[in-house]
Amino acid sequence: MTPFQFEQAHQALQAILPLTYPADVSLSHYFRNHPALGAQDRNFIAESVFGVLRHRLWLEWRAPDATPRQLLLAYMRLVRSLPQRELAPMLSEADTAWLTALLAAAPAEQPLIARAELPDWVLPHLKDMSEADIVALGRGLREPAPLDLRVNTLKSTREQALAALQQAGWQAEPTPYSPLGIRMPGKPAINRHPLFLEGGVEVQDEGSQLLGLLLAPKRHDMVVDFCAGAGGKTLLLGALMASQGRVYAFDVSEKRINNLKPRLKRSGLSNVHPQLIAHENDSRIKRLQGKIDKVLVDAPCSGLGTLRRNPDLKWRQSEASLQDLLQRQASILESAARLVKPGGRLVYATCSILPDENQLQIARFLQSHPAFRVVPVSGLLSQVPQQGDYLQLYPHVHATDGFFAAVLERVPG
Repeated sequence: MTPFQFEQAHQALQAILPLTYPADVSLSHYFRNHPALGAQDRNFIAESVFGVLRHRLWLEWRAPDATPRQLLLAYMRLVRSLPQRELAPMLSEADTAWLTALLAAAPAEQPLIARAELPDWVLPHLKDMSEADIVALGRGLREPAPLDLRVNTLKSTREQALAALQQAGWQAEPTPYSPLGIRMPGKPAINRHPLFLEGGVEVQDEGSQLLGLLLAPKRHDMVVDFCAGAGGKTLLLGALMASQGRVYAFDVSEKRINNLKPRLKRSGLSNVHPQLIAHENDSRIKRLQGKIDKVLVDAPCSGLGTLRRNPDLKWRQSEASLQDLLQRQASILESAARLVKPGGRLVYATCSILPDENQLQIARFLQSHPAFRVVPVSGLLSQVPQQGDYLQLYPHVHATDGFFAAVLERVPG
């Protein structure tokens, strides 16, 4: 670490901390405005900024009213445990006095918000968990995520992909639950490897891969990915169908649909049909009512299961935004359910850890939709231990993002 790098990290943190925009977007904007920064500078800045965000609740408990510079100093000293002499070139007299006082102060008893590093508005929604489990969950969500890849079975096998990555000198190992997954520690530049450029692998968390296995589309099925986003799960479904049948990829964002198109071209799939829709009751959707074999609803959610990647969501979501999301989820689920033909399957999923968005959302749906029944996940994903009716993944238990999924079947007749 050089004084220049430290000062750049401080300035970047100061620009990002209002959290008006997602942290990764703001950081990309900062880098574009500072084109002279080298690769090592950018890596240091990114790791420092995201390190502070991951530990911000604990740091602010330990150092109330700290400025962005002081948060960065506290992170370097208390979290990364850098010795004072290594920080000395970066410290003014005021910095040294502040750090000395911080280290000399006896910390009070840590509240749950600091131990778990989860926002206070989240904790009441986890009331069915013990404090120990909440702390374990929060600390799991605090850790940086590895890079998970999904093998595109149209172009490669997992064994071939692993061999290619290992030959390039990278650490790579099979994921424990998804038969299509590869896990790589750190942040290797996979987007420059021929395996990625030629569509042999896609970046996708193992938990997300399991959603496709739960939907289990057959080759000639009609399938809808109701909230396709940039299309990671869409491409998985298309590959599981061996590029046969038909997959409709619906999304309300033109930008996300456009981002899917180069990925689709790289994948070699010919059975995926991206469709921009205005809302969940668009006429394009109504034309397919009662005709679809399999529907995936990866619902818009709080995203709290992705805090390993997006720690800023702790401040960018709130109780008010959660209530809005719950209404949107219910409306989307209602519309998606109309597509499912008798005997067909619907998988509802979120990357959230909150029961309100997950089990309780499904309970409300089933209460008003007697034509649907739950298909227990335990009978569909035997490789994932300790699952019952629903899939619930946690980073500290499964080493994935926090994911939830419910499998519903429309009763024939």
